[in-house]
Amino acid sequence: MKYFAFIFTIFFAFTAVDAQSPSRTLKNAEKALGGSKELKRLTSWQLSGTIRRVQDGATGRFVMQAAKPNLYNLSYDLNGFEYEWGYNGRSGWSRDSREGLRTLTGDESIDFQAEANYRANFWLNAKQQRSKIVSAGPSAVNISTAKGSGIKIAFDPATGLRLREEYSIGETQRTFEYAGHEKAGSLMLPRSIKMQIGDETFELAVEDAAVNRQIAKAEFDFPQASGEPLPDIPALLAELQANEDKVENILDTYSYVQKSIRRELGKDGILREVGSETYQLSFYKGNRIRRLIEKNGKPLSEKDQRDEDREVEKRVEEIEKEIAKQERRSTSGPPSENGQRVSIAEVLRASRLVNPRRERFRGRDVIVFDFEPNPNFDYKNAKSMLKFFGKTAGVMWIDEKDKQVARLEAFLADSFKIGGGLLAKLRKGASFTLEQERVNNEIWLPSVADINLSVRVLLVRGVNVNQVVRSYDYQKFETEVKDARVGTEN
Repeated sequence: MKYFAFIFTIFFAFTAVDAQSPSRTLKNAEKALGGSKELKRLTSWQLSGTIRRVQDGATGRFVMQAAKPNLYNLSYDLNGFEYEWGYNGRSGWSRDSREGLRTLTGDESIDFQAEANYRANFWLNAKQQRSKIVSAGPSAVNISTAKGSGIKIAFDPATGLRLREEYSIGETQRTFEYAGHEKAGSLMLPRSIKMQIGDETFELAVEDAAVNRQIAKAEFDFPQASGEPLPDIPALLAELQANEDKVENILDTYSYVQKSIRRELGKDGILREVGSETYQLSFYKGNRIRRLIEKNGKPLSEKDQRDEDREVEKRVEEIEKEIAKQERRSTSGPPSENGQRVSIAEVLRASRLVNPRRERFRGRDVIVFDFEPNPNFDYKNAKSMLKFFGKTAGVMWIDEKDKQVARLEAFLADSFKIGGGLLAKLRKGASFTLEQERVNNEIWLPSVADINLSVRVLLVRGVNVNQVVRSYDYQKFETEVKDARVGTEN
């Protein structure tokens, strides 16, 4: 009995050591890498050497590199066949000798952005990014981002050095196993890497490892691709504006359902749905009208629905009053921007457009380009919405035939103050994604949006917003709003 008591004592002692908190695990890892101070001073790292594919023995060269704030690139060739992935701070992309160049979208884009951020910063900015770090077993942690991406990291319990990292890039699993760590500048970096991408396994031998080496930003950007000449961008934006004006004329004849799903990242690092609202959307003289019809998947009660319908009627009356005010002001000053849609073409004038390219998206030809804040933009005299978009960066897909926005991914490159910061402050890093769908061969309407942001309200309260908004059931007719209003006037 004493013998078994002794064994259990030893077992629980080791369990207690192995089951240390995630923060303690990461502190040990920081010390093993070279120290917290050196990690905070890190601006870039770069590994290069030889690569061998295990399945067929194909060999070549590889480069893996990252730089702050969130730039990352992995490229290699196998017997002359090239593969490459990169994140340039605005968009993620991939390229190979067979399929060519493409911009990452959906879960691939979200997951690869999370990997790029981790590669450049490790786990040091997890709190700033609103990520959760939880235990993933003895000497292992899982970093879950606010958008639901996960990165698992396992460490050597004796040395604290990284042994393994696991990522999901969309449907593709990636793992990296590290060995033979040596000092490179101020950090301990691996000299041997076993990399698995999907079903393929690669062995990487590091010949050169560098820390804080100056890496040109162009290293992370889209490779120059030959092909059909691109359209003139200013002319494209002019056509985009003209088409949006046409859309305004037919928008009032459309209605659709929109479901907004709220999500929260739990303490366990799992992103869960916590509630939803469903609206009937229609338009009146270019203004959006939302009529609530469900909460958390259940229809409103008769009383609540009547109250909601009365609010819709009030909204129509407010629109009429605002339009009348604008008509009275038209001879003395510019119209108010309240309740009016700001066109994408107008927004892009507050941005600098870079990396234009041709791609296929959802089976259609598109022009894709990255955008970032334009340093020459006149913020002082701009509308409030343009001031906001003038601080965003991201990537946009424009349908080449219809000259409409098919997809938009953007994030806030700098904090945005509302009311001089007294009312609210939208924190840097807020992101949103929008996709539109071609309806009836005449109009593009929203199909899905993903919104993720953190805002400080009234200098005190912090609010996190994490929502997916899905739009569907498009119908063309004279909107319910106008019918309802006519009925009240009669």
